[in-house]
Amino acid sequence: MAMPMELELKHVELRAGDQFKVQGRNMDAAERFQIDLGCDEDHLALHFNPRFNDDTDGTVLMCNSKIAGCWGDEKREIHNPLHIQGVKMEIVLKLTGDMFEVEMTDGQEIQFPNREGLDVITYIRIKGDLKLTSFKIY
Repeated sequence: MAMPMELELKHVELRAGDQFKVQGRNMDAAERFQIDLGCDEDHLALHFNPRFNDDTDGTVLMCNSKIAGCWGDEKREIHNPLHIQGVKMEIVLKLTGDMFEVEMTDGQEIQFPNREGLDVITYIRIKGDLKLTSFKIY
């Protein structure tokens, strides 16, 4: 089995109006992956975490925030279009200021509040059972 991937970007500057696009495929027997946006790993304005074998919900999209190392309330979306093995996926994360919009391959979109009102995202991490083929900030 391939090792989980991890890509960490520091000292980036994403502001309201910016978008971040990730393309890739799930690895074989993928369990989960995550895309984190924030200041560092203890301050995440958005933790986007598709899971494929969640104990409670099976296939689920989970969003959360982490403030000073403490997780907030999870937001769960049962419809997860990203679970299909080996199929090319595209995820676009949009920063609107008070909200994050996550748009997925099949057109599904979920929204998650910018709970801390973070103006600038300086830290991005993509991690897990994902074969990343491209990412782009625009």
